[in-house]
Amino acid sequence: MDRQHLLDGLMEEIHQEYQDTANYTHCQHVSLAVEEALREVPRDLFVPPDYRDYAFANKPLPIGSNQTISQPYIVAIMTDLLRLQKNSKVLEIGTGCGYQTAILAKLATKVFSVEIIPALHQQALDNLLICGVNNCHLKLGDGNEGWPQEAPFDAIIVTACADEIPHPLLEQLSQEGRLVIPLKLYGQQQLCVVTLDQSRQPHVQPLLPVRFVPFVRVS
Repeated sequence: MDRQHLLDGLMEEIHQEYQDTANYTHCQHVSLAVEEALREVPRDLFVPPDYRDYAFANKPLPIGSNQTISQPYIVAIMTDLLRLQKNSKVLEIGTGCGYQTAILAKLATKVFSVEIIPALHQQALDNLLICGVNNCHLKLGDGNEGWPQEAPFDAIIVTACADEIPHPLLEQLSQEGRLVIPLKLYGQQQLCVVTLDQSRQPHVQPLLPVRFVPFVRVS
């Protein structure tokens, strides 16, 4: 089966999953901009060679270092929940293999991404270079600290499950910004959207049960 048919099949599954989860996420349909990004970014180039036959399956895949590339539906819904504009400045915590980073780069003017695992940081650098992505800045470091020198950010996305929201990320979020993060709440992981009130106190809206790798911090 050729690449176009595989992509079409994947997008059909993503559209169906949007409808199945709309009561949770309040998103009935994948946005046109996100769908275009999913079609343009070659997911098969971001997964290890042994898993490339499964690159267009709607499921997570191992990328080494006990980490995964997220399920395409999760990449899509998290991106849509950020409500990015063309002039948005985005912070990503957990670069991984760089796939989510490349999707963000299609929608925002600048993407800053932090990865704590050296092998994945290098993998992402290589993958993004191959794909010709040039509006991303990658850093090896502790995602808990964010990227204060580049703050504020219009949107922040965290690609691993945290027990609580890292306070530096709240400080680096613009007043009207949105933070999308998996949080462990009441014993289970929930995908959450976090916004700030006028006093910059966070409002956390749990939306959807999810399964992510744990947030890794420098001890």
